[in-house]
Amino acid sequence: MFISALSLRDFRSWEHAELELSPGRTVFLGSNGNGKTNLLEAIGYLATLGSHRVAADAPLIRIGAERARIGTTVVNAGRQLRIDLELNQGTANRGQINRSPVRRPREILGILQTVLFAPEDLALVRGDPGERRRFMDELCTARLPRLAAVRADYDRVLRQRSALLKTAGRQGRSRGSASGSNTELTTLDVWDGHLATHASMLLAERLRLVHDLYPYLAQSYASIAPESRPATIGYRSATLPPEFLDPARAPLPADTEALEAIMLRELAAARPKELERGVCLVGPHRDDLELMLGSAPAKGFASHGESWSFALALRLAAFELLRATGPEPVLLLDDVFAELDRRRRTALAEVAAGAEQVLITAAVPEDVPAELAAVPLRVETSGGADGRISRIIDPVAESVEPPPAEPAGAADDVGNSPGSSSATG
Repeated sequence: MFISALSLRDFRSWEHAELELSPGRTVFLGSNGNGKTNLLEAIGYLATLGSHRVAADAPLIRIGAERARIGTTVVNAGRQLRIDLELNQGTANRGQINRSPVRRPREILGILQTVLFAPEDLALVRGDPGERRRFMDELCTARLPRLAAVRADYDRVLRQRSALLKTAGRQGRSRGSASGSNTELTTLDVWDGHLATHASMLLAERLRLVHDLYPYLAQSYASIAPESRPATIGYRSATLPPEFLDPARAPLPADTEALEAIMLRELAAARPKELERGVCLVGPHRDDLELMLGSAPAKGFASHGESWSFALALRLAAFELLRATGPEPVLLLDDVFAELDRRRRTALAEVAAGAEQVLITAAVPEDVPAELAAVPLRVETSGGADGRISRIIDPVAESVEPPPAEPAGAADDVGNSPGSSSATG
């Protein structure tokens, strides 16, 4: 799998860009703040419908613009697919596949697969459990795109059930009771069923992922830090019994009925405490990916170097898992070689050298291992009325006429922006 074209309009610092890309290794060079990372962020967003830097979409839209557009042409086993996404201020985002609108943006998931390694990945080891849950869920969705709908349904039910718990608990306390009214409790029973159904499907995929990722993680970490303690992963949950949580055992069947029964039992047991606190205390939203070095948890016990090694090993393991079970993902390396010592740089370069397409950002050419022989593209910024505007400096393109003005009505065509074969601003 590789990206043959990338187009941007009003995405962060990019007012307009049209890039033609090829298999192999490409490096975007430029000083910090010039917009290199924004290119990889846009590609990663099309693959996951999320940014690796911010939780909301608003910062992704260029200052002064009402919407941002991202588009790519993805080539997979000789087949080309065009995907476009429009990010809107205050309204729903819109997507297209081969210029045809889709009902929901999540329908584009699975067409483009990426693995992105960035300095923010240190939070996978040192950050809160939400970072690791996101890592699991994005990787699960890459393997099974329909899981995006399950995740969305689970989040919706969780919000509605949590709101009912707060209301029922508050009203129960005002009546001097430890629980809500019969009507409220009956409604909670209904929401418990919905939550257990969606949670069981999400849990089944997470458990399968941890089992499948386990050997790749151990191998990747050993190659990066052979002198360190062995690295292992596991699934941590206060809801599931121990027999579900050992990643080294034979893979569990996707027995969603058994998982649903466990969820219903635990929800019933936790209800008094949930009503008292007004929060949902049971479910995969409270679970974690356990990272272990030897017999100690990596968080709090790993050195800075070991933490970097674990973060890198997680991404390399994800890359190896995806390409072993499906199309090889595009590898995105965001300014990470400068953060790594010689051994880690070598381990990452070995994987990158064999990947079908690698897109790299770096401040200077010396940050990228010479053996990768990456094609350089320089990114610079210039001032604009609405702030800095990024562009790619291509000596060949300097003499090319600028792209024609966007025709009337083109704003309604998601990502359908005119341009040349190089980026402009």
